[in-house]
Amino acid sequence: MLESWRWFGPEDPVTLAHARQAGATGVVTALHHIYDGRIWTPEDIAERMDLVKKAGMVWSVCESIPVNSAIKLRNGDSRRYIDAWKQCLANLGKAGIPVVCYNFMPVVDWTRTDLLFATAAGGFALRFDMEEFAAYDLFVLKRKNAEASYSADLIEKAEARLSMMSEEAILTLEHNIIAGLPGGEDTHTRETIRERIAAYDGLSSADMQANLIEFLREVVPVAEENGTKLAIHPDDPPFSLFGLPRVVSTAQDVRTILSAVPSAANGITLCAGSYGSRPENDVVAMAREFADHIHFVHLRNVTKEPDGSFIESEHLGGDVDMVKLITALRAEEKRRLETGRPDHVIPMRPDHGHLLVDDIGKKVNPGYSCIGRLKGLAELRGVTAAVDSLVA
Repeated sequence: MLESWRWFGPEDPVTLAHARQAGATGVVTALHHIYDGRIWTPEDIAERMDLVKKAGMVWSVCESIPVNSAIKLRNGDSRRYIDAWKQCLANLGKAGIPVVCYNFMPVVDWTRTDLLFATAAGGFALRFDMEEFAAYDLFVLKRKNAEASYSADLIEKAEARLSMMSEEAILTLEHNIIAGLPGGEDTHTRETIRERIAAYDGLSSADMQANLIEFLREVVPVAEENGTKLAIHPDDPPFSLFGLPRVVSTAQDVRTILSAVPSAANGITLCAGSYGSRPENDVVAMAREFADHIHFVHLRNVTKEPDGSFIESEHLGGDVDMVKLITALRAEEKRRLETGRPDHVIPMRPDHGHLLVDDIGKKVNPGYSCIGRLKGLAELRGVTAAVDSLVA
């Protein structure tokens, strides 16, 4: 696998030099400063690519071209946004970017309730707490008909949890949920998120899935024509938030996506942590079933709790069997090499990482500090070397 590193551009406190020192040779980045639907010009792309090349690495994956809400809803200015998205994709392909990762999550991107959850070892992890999320949705945001999204037991626990929180803690929780995490498209206020959620009233999961498929029918041919591959990222977490439909959460969702627009360019980002956050998802089995269409891999791990909560664990320490997963991915790379596929090396990145050592207290993007990811990459590299030695 191509060891890659997510980089948020020149303002990222973790630099390209840091990534290279960690051993990465690929860079996963995007033009995060151009997020409002404008076209990424060849000049914009070349400027970013030049920075990566000067650091001695390659731009291995674009993550991500933002998918505007109008596209997900198929309303308003959707035509303008789709056309701009297609042009961005074409320009990336012509520049030689082999993979474009994107997501189709409505209103909120990847979501956590706690960005500094203390671990037993003394570091800090990201956490999604279902009681805290429900407490915010029900009693702070006061979303219309929110009670229908939760069991009576969870509502009672959420109310009790909120009663024990200070006003400062509630504001921190709100900021964590709606202010936007690294790579996300939007930052919300309490009022604007209510409005954005309400825009999806009446949109069913079937409607959302149909809108995704219509989008794919337009963009997959562009990817084919320009020599790049699409890799849809799963919902994170892979279940409904704020009562909104999420349609990239299960193995059946992936089957629907791949069968709706059959193409080698229509593929997935296998995010072990996202898919692994849902109990019925067997991530290793998914890697084997969808191997032919895996264009990008996020390797991270989670430890789940019965109510839907989870903590981002150490890379080798959670519920996903990382040894079996890497074994399956290496087997697919071997198969591709033997059949002459030019994309036989699958780009991967150590996704997220604990906040450790002297990164604690520094200004860093949540989940994207240097030392935690360096540790994760080293562990994953060791597993890969061990797997390769056993099958040699």
